[in-house]
Amino acid sequence: MSKFPPVKAVKLTDEMSVDELITELSASGVFGAGKLAKAVQIYTDMLKDNSKVFLGFSGAMVPSGMKKIVCDMISDGMIDVLVSTGANITHDLIEAFGGSHLRDIPYESDEDLREKKIDRILDAFVEDTSFGLLETNIQRILTDIFAKQATDGTLIISTSELIDEIGSYITFNDSIVRVAHENKVPIIVPAYADSILGLQTWLFGQRNRLIIDPMADLTLIQDIFVEADSAGTIFIGGGVPKNYIFQSSLMSSKNFTRAIQLTMDRPEPGGLSGATLSEAISWGKVDFKAGMVTVVSDATITFPMLVAAVRARKSQWQK
Repeated sequence: MSKFPPVKAVKLTDEMSVDELITELSASGVFGAGKLAKAVQIYTDMLKDNSKVFLGFSGAMVPSGMKKIVCDMISDGMIDVLVSTGANITHDLIEAFGGSHLRDIPYESDEDLREKKIDRILDAFVEDTSFGLLETNIQRILTDIFAKQATDGTLIISTSELIDEIGSYITFNDSIVRVAHENKVPIIVPAYADSILGLQTWLFGQRNRLIIDPMADLTLIQDIFVEADSAGTIFIGGGVPKNYIFQSSLMSSKNFTRAIQLTMDRPEPGGLSGATLSEAISWGKVDFKAGMVTVVSDATITFPMLVAAVRARKSQWQK
């Protein structure tokens, strides 16, 4: 009889919940199944310990239908800080203004799509008219914000402040920007200019003295991290949001105590999006005793499963 735990066969039953499935995967405990089950436990522990939760939001998560999950996480106190690409916020606003992301559009080539004024994101699509809705509405909102806040013809504002202000104008219930505004969860977009929203802001800035202050966002995230008793992070993908969140620990004597990464990238090319979480220990970003796991899989599969299982566990311990 081995002193080590066995890999147990996964048993499926009729009408089993996502949490019950994750429990079975945990009993298996190996490969991607075991890693996903470990991620569920780590996220559960973050919430039980009242850790500040930083979510890194990369990839085409809004066009792939993952937006409502993030909205509900914010509403239910499962995220304290959201660091996003500009693209995800852009696509959230497109839907908030009445645009949509489409699927099952037949096409012969991408040239064919360009002629039809349809933009492709893998197998999701956005019509150019949706970006027209974004332009019309965001220019109106920026005009109003500028008129109210500009001093001596100049408005200097951080991305988190600007997105929070935009959120106050949104009436669509299932908007990340609106829900974050209502729940006072900051959204930071470090690479703000790298998005259609950034381009729209630049266009407004050609006629008005609007200055985006990225250093104010740095102050905000540093303050949140320093004041937290403990901090954990979840990365969907990597890129700028991953590094931006991790570097918030560099000016503190503390490190992140828990970290989860859902990614398709690999560490061999040396890029941050595929870098192992343990590598961050060498930088002083993650505690060497941290609970951490990288799940190498499509985040549009693992992210809903992770959150669904944790939500079920959260509802149980809060009863």
